[in-house]
This record gives sequence, structure tokens and C-alpha cells, in this order.
Amino acid sequence: MKTKRPMMKETVGSQYYAFNTPDEDGNVDYTNYEDTIKTDVVKQIGTTENGETTTVRASGKDYASFNQVSSTDLEVEVVAFPQEDLARMRGENIATNGLVSSGGTKERPYFAYGKVVKLVGGGVRFDWYPKCQVIENTDDIATSEDSFSEQNDTVTIRAYAFNEKGENKNYVDSSITGFPEGLTEEKFFSKPIVTSDDLDAVVAESA
Repeated sequence: MKTKRPMMKETVGSQYYAFNTPDEDGNVDYTNYEDTIKTDVVKQIGTTENGETTTVRASGKDYASFNQVSSTDLEVEVVAFPQEDLARMRGENIATNGLVSSGGTKERPYFAYGKVVKLVGGGVRFDWYPKCQVIENTDDIATSEDSFSEQNDTVTIRAYAFNEKGENKNYVDSSITGFPEGLTEEKFFSKPIVTSDDLDAVVAESA
């Protein structure tokens, strides 16, 4: 018998995102992302998996269970968010003179979203969601008081399946066997990791 002592979560780290450049047919091109953007603005992230579990019964008992996750919603509470990037994520029209037109029916672009989970004792988990859209965001404001108070917003991001298996996230965890030696946060988030080959290429660059 083995006794394991898993690492506890300590804090959320930076967030990363990279806008996708679609192909000629308007579909997501997983080989063509813009430069990754990093911000240190995250207060907390809530995660909700959208899916269902189907149980197959045979001979009067449960034979197997299958869980299908169609998408994952990330509720990201931030102290601030780059406004131009948020406008792009919302599909808003930005004129050359800086006027931004919001509302109506707009096609929202896809982007990859990444986040860092720091573990007690120096461990880390790096997450990439290669196919995401912003589905809603808050924009609340209140009057200032005598003492400063945070006025945070929440950006809700939906991560969709990016391959035929229906997977919507790729991640590495330093507590899992096989974590690449020498892999750093900067290298992992230098570009979205869509396939195992992408990770191998990043590790090779850091060697």
C-alpha cells in the first residue's frame, strides 16, 4: 500500500490568451495564433463543466458509465482587463477614430486561453484551452468612498472541443510523472499547446 500526499493549491497565477486567425473558410486554424498576451489581473477563476453522464445497464445492473463534456465555462474575476482586447473578444466594431460600437448581433472571435495554478511547495499546473469565446462579462461601477475598494469585473469564457475526441483543455502538472524537465511558465505559454507535438517543440526550444 502506498500513501500519497498531494500538493494543495496555493494561488491563481497569470492569465494568457492568444487570438486565433481563422482559415479562408472562417474556421479555427490551430496552427495560426497571434502573439500570446499575458496579464496579472486575476482574482479568482470558477470552472463549470457542461455535459452529462450516461449509464449503460445490462443484466439488471450498471455496466458502464460515459461522461461527455460539451464545453467548459470559466468565470474569471479580474481587477481590470485590457479594454481593446475585451472589445475584440466581444466582436465589437472599433473604428479608425477609436469609436467602439457595441450591441446587436456580432460574431465573436475564437482565442486560446491559458491560466496558471500555483501549488503549495513550489508545484505548478499550466492550462491551455485552445478554442474559446467570451460569452458574457460584467461592467459594474459604484461611487468611490473615503477608503479605496476594489471594483472587479467577471469575464465568462467558454472553452469548446478542439479535436475529434471532444477534448477542450491541455495541461501539465509538475506533480504528474513525465512533467518535462526544464519546462517553464514562459515557455509553455509562448504559444497555445494544441497537440503533444506542440509541447515537444516547446520543450526542445527550452533544452
